[in-house]
Amino acid sequence: MVELLVWGIIGVIGVVILWFVLAYNGLIQLRNRIDNAWSQIDVQLKRRFDLVPNLVETVKGYAKHEKETLKMVTEARATAMKAGSVKEKESAENMLTGALKTLFAVSESYPDLKANQNFLMLQEELAGIESKIAYARQFYNDMVLDYNNRTQMMPDSIIAGMFGFGRREFFQTQEAERANVKVQF
Repeated sequence: MVELLVWGIIGVIGVVILWFVLAYNGLIQLRNRIDNAWSQIDVQLKRRFDLVPNLVETVKGYAKHEKETLKMVTEARATAMKAGSVKEKESAENMLTGALKTLFAVSESYPDLKANQNFLMLQEELAGIESKIAYARQFYNDMVLDYNNRTQMMPDSIIAGMFGFGRREFFQTQEAERANVKVQF
């Protein structure tokens, strides 16, 4: 009878240790996936940063009196490149996205620019990069959701609290980008 009790206690301790190890490793795995997802966003943002000067130079040749728009795009790019945290990146990227939208709106006034092969190629490449950024943001936010759920739900929240697995921030869009687009003819 005593032997059975000892084996029972050893079994319970073994299950607790196994749960502890699996929960801890699961949290580490999710944290690393979030870091990987963030680096994928960074890669695509770097590609966009590299494309912006070429785009600005192409537009500059056609739209000489649009200096303010070109300056806004250049400043937004510089701010985005310096951003560090998720919140800073989010804000800077939204500012750059708005500046690029303004640049493309300005380009509508220049038929020769709209027909320029280099501009069209850059615009198409930027559209592809924007799609990849959107996918990377979605993947990042999915990983953050999984991680935040595990760190806040029992029993993994016990391990998360013991080892400092804190909440992660989502990469969100600017409020203005959520509004309905107003189309006028």
